[in-house]
Amino acid sequence: MSDEALLAGMAADDPDAAAVFVRRHQARVYGLALLLVGVPAVAEEVAQEAFVRAWRHADAFDARRGRATTWLLAIARNAAIDVLRVRRDVPVDPVVMAETIVDPDRLADRVADGATLDGALARVPPEQATAVVLSAVFGLTGAEVARRTGVPLGTAKTRIRLGLQHLRDELTRRREVDAP
Repeated sequence: MSDEALLAGMAADDPDAAAVFVRRHQARVYGLALLLVGVPAVAEEVAQEAFVRAWRHADAFDARRGRATTWLLAIARNAAIDVLRVRRDVPVDPVVMAETIVDPDRLADRVADGATLDGALARVPPEQATAVVLSAVFGLTGAEVARRTGVPLGTAKTRIRLGLQHLRDELTRRREVDAP
């Protein structure tokens, strides 16, 4: 049975469809959650929350907008980010976050695509990439980025601004190169 059919069954409150969907994707969702939160018990809670959200919103899934796996991993990513925002005292490597969560399709396929955001982010200077990820992914303010990275506020803001500029330039360059 396809993921889309299982989601339709979940939208109709079919527990069998939900069980099959969870079994099919539980390892991938748990693995992503563990990678993002770093604590097995918390990752289990994040994975469970992701499947609950998927069940609640199964009727909102639109296959024209993307694959079910990508949709589910985006839900899991968002649930993990919600947990990390609450647990800001837990250190997280922003580079690992950038490599794994900025492009859900990369997680779904485990295929490195030259035009993806994480590929472009890898070409941004590391201190700027870290500032961008902390700001854009975790939603930290400039002051919080400064505290987390141990630099003055002005330096943190400059790194965020320059990192976003480098990222935009790199993505524009890649689109131009990849354009037919």
